[in-house]
Amino acid sequence: MRARKSGHMNRVILMGRLTRDPEVRYSQGERAMAIARYTLAVDRRGRRSQSADGNEQTADFIPCVAFDRAGEFAEKYFHQGMRVLISGRIQTGSYINRDGQKVYTTEVIIDDQEFADSKGAAADMSGYAGAGYQRPAPAPRPEPASAIGDGFMNIPDGVEDEGLPFN
Repeated sequence: MRARKSGHMNRVILMGRLTRDPEVRYSQGERAMAIARYTLAVDRRGRRSQSADGNEQTADFIPCVAFDRAGEFAEKYFHQGMRVLISGRIQTGSYINRDGQKVYTTEVIIDDQEFADSKGAAADMSGYAGAGYQRPAPAPRPEPASAIGDGFMNIPDGVEDEGLPFN
């Protein structure tokens, strides 16, 4: 009896709070498409981890990208501090920054997103997006010189034509 090969699967389900309002831009071309980027603060349960400065990191900060109608929905309805439930797939990539360093990226490409809060609850959660959360310690790989403090990267001019999914 031969063992069946299982198919490959890339499926992510996350619930967290938006660290800030989504950043939205529109693609160029005959049909402009919304591209919304936001970062979710997702609580870590159980295991405590220490950052380099000795402070406990209690959340992971996950960059998310929503295209087209999902991007328009995020732009219209999602705001800093809201708790949302998303599902999608992890996508990794890399590019060469202005300093000639290879920069690795990991983000969740969203298929579905929805509210995970009652209406009034988001207003009470400013601690998540404000001083209550500290940015995670930088990854061991080199940080791009153009990284913005919110976890999104400024993609250098001219990189867009080199295979990023924004064309």
